[in-house]
Amino acid sequence: MQPDPLAFIRGINETAAFNRWCGIHVLSAGEGRAEIAVAWRDDLGQYAGFLHAGLVGALIDTACGFAAATLVGRVLASHFSVNCLRPAVGQRFIARARVVKPGRTQVFTACDLFAVTDGEEKLVATGETLLTPVGSS
Repeated sequence: MQPDPLAFIRGINETAAFNRWCGIHVLSAGEGRAEIAVAWRDDLGQYAGFLHAGLVGALIDTACGFAAATLVGRVLASHFSVNCLRPAVGQRFIARARVVKPGRTQVFTACDLFAVTDGEEKLVATGETLLTPVGSS
């Protein structure tokens, strides 16, 4: 585990141009968990005004990667799956990920994505990611 997981994950997030473009903020991180958020913007939406499924997947993948990185350092996704449960409509979106099973060569993670409107959270998607550590942290 990293000495200061939150600082480590925020540092990774700041170096990722895609994350900066999306406006992803790291809310918390530590001991096999991570929570990230992004505010709704029109340019993140699809034709009907919902958060684009590509961004739904990106948030789940990113949160899972961050959760794994708190335990094993930098990782690369080798597989991920997303279940879209309802249209992702909200003022903000929060992805909460956790490590299900850490390993030396594979880390299994899971994530829930919530849409937030006026402080009320609704589960809009779930996902799982299989990650591979990619060298020293």
